[in-house]
Amino acid sequence: MSVSRYSRWDGTQNPFGADLPVDDLAAQLAEDVLEGWGVDNALRRMLQDGMDGRFDGLREMRERIRRLREQQQRKAGRPDPLSEYRERLEQIKATERFALADDRSEDARFAELSLDALPQNAAAQIRELREYDWSSTAARDRFEELLEDLRREMLDASFKQVSEALQNMSEEDMAALKDMLADLNAMMEQRAQGLGPSQDQFDEFMAKHGRHFPEHPQTFDELLEALARRAMAMSRYMASLTPEQRAELQALTHDLMGDMDLAFQMSQFNQNLRQIAADLPWDQPMDMGGEPTGLGEGLDMIDQASRLEELEQALGQDYPGASLEDIDMDAVRDALGEEGVRDLSRLRAIEKMLEDAGVIARSEGKLELTPRGVRKLGQQALSRVFERLTLDQVGSHDIADAGGAEEPTGSSRPWRFGDAFRLDLKRTLHNAVLRQGPTTGPIKLEEEDFEIEEAESRTRAATVLLLDMSRSMPLRGHWLPAKRMALALHTLISTSFPEDHLEIIGFSDYARPMTPRDLAEVDWEPVYGTNMEHAFNLANRALAKHRDATKQILLVTDGEPTAHLEGEYVFFQWPPVRETLEKTYAEAMRLSKSGVTMNIFMLEQSPGLVSFIDRLAKIVGGRVFNANGEELGDLIVSDYVRRR
Repeated sequence: MSVSRYSRWDGTQNPFGADLPVDDLAAQLAEDVLEGWGVDNALRRMLQDGMDGRFDGLREMRERIRRLREQQQRKAGRPDPLSEYRERLEQIKATERFALADDRSEDARFAELSLDALPQNAAAQIRELREYDWSSTAARDRFEELLEDLRREMLDASFKQVSEALQNMSEEDMAALKDMLADLNAMMEQRAQGLGPSQDQFDEFMAKHGRHFPEHPQTFDELLEALARRAMAMSRYMASLTPEQRAELQALTHDLMGDMDLAFQMSQFNQNLRQIAADLPWDQPMDMGGEPTGLGEGLDMIDQASRLEELEQALGQDYPGASLEDIDMDAVRDALGEEGVRDLSRLRAIEKMLEDAGVIARSEGKLELTPRGVRKLGQQALSRVFERLTLDQVGSHDIADAGGAEEPTGSSRPWRFGDAFRLDLKRTLHNAVLRQGPTTGPIKLEEEDFEIEEAESRTRAATVLLLDMSRSMPLRGHWLPAKRMALALHTLISTSFPEDHLEIIGFSDYARPMTPRDLAEVDWEPVYGTNMEHAFNLANRALAKHRDATKQILLVTDGEPTAHLEGEYVFFQWPPVRETLEKTYAEAMRLSKSGVTMNIFMLEQSPGLVSFIDRLAKIVGGRVFNANGEELGDLIVSDYVRRR
């Protein structure tokens, strides 16, 4: 007897198994977003690449399909629709000659001459032999059988297996076939006009003509797909023939299916199919070689190759409106087996898993990071910083100025001479009892028994991060490291220093406040101008709200200011003009008078930038750091921790 246990969903369980953890998916998505891919592109990249060692992505699945298609193509024979029938004709003529050899009459000699004079073209031979007066009954019967096989195979070119219902086609069978084609064309014309047919009309059609379709399609769309694929395969097969082969086959088709009404209905049928299924690769020749391939075998091979081509295109997902739901799971199973079905199922589940985990959400057709996703992004950025840093133990952050309250950390440690006597009585008595052992008398305390509560002194800090977003940042490779640094700093402050406040202000031609989500999803701005005046002004307003906090600005830039505000508009000039510099210095001076300190992280060493930063640092009394690449995050995060 099996027992099943159920529990309430709390967001941590993984319904897809331990080999596809949501945390790993979220971490991979976050890493790609940090690299500047954007949420939509990061998810698309994950679908293309899969997860190493877990499951294949679309790119590898597409490559496997391509290799399979090339392997089949190498095995495919060159198209020769009448190769089998040529051999049968030679055997039939040999049987007839054998019968004529026993006949001593002049008619027999004339018949032999007629056989010798037959043209090389198989279609022309068949045309003349249909009028030939056979001497051999066996040869005549075998020739009639050949004609019947040809008719069936030509019908199969458009209606696979239809000939099974039309053995030894009579005039009544031909009339029924024309009637079916007329009704089918009428329904296809309805579809082309958007007027149907309804399921009832289709059911009525199948009740009347169902014997022509041994596959028993259940809907009109299912029937159309089968017919269109077969007709498309025939068009590609014909396009793969030499002009002589094509003419020979067309002539033979006309001879054997020469009924004018039938020819008209077949022509309408093919035109309607091409209109309805215009996206199929009609008339595209196949590169075929090897041994001769007859009509039936060639059509089956082309149909299979076409399905692989369509599957390869669907796996590419590089067409407008592409969706994983477009990929036919049965086609994947036929080509790649159950392993391919498993991989595709997991790829289809990724977006839903991330949405259910609260990492991403789709709004108006666009994927966005949720607050939880932004936190994941920041944790990823911060972990990359801490991988390169060796920090002091928790609770030992230095402060530059006295002030603030001492906060218990929740842990204790042995008392050392000189420590403030914040006695942890419970731990102290516990140590004494362990040392002294069971006793009925008083507990005696020794120096080594004393433990004190750990505490750390913290000031409340308000920080504004000014982040240069001008065109030069990505051109010089600074934007992505700066973006990762900002997210890491936000995560550090929100998790380790929750009493602190951080505001992020991005600036290019204008400055504007940014949330972590904005920062995660926004890219650098393709505009000219580095407007530090506006950035300093917004920073001063933001810090004025935090009167009791230590106020600081972290300025990250790769160039001197080249823009300033003139009323509501921006003035830009490169090289920077004196007015731009003076307005920027004036805003910096207001910051300094407000008690704001500034740390400047300089990403380039150009003479103009160095000169500007030197004067700015003197005005604000700030520190200047030279930083490049990943070390930007190391410098800012580690400096923040030390100063706190």
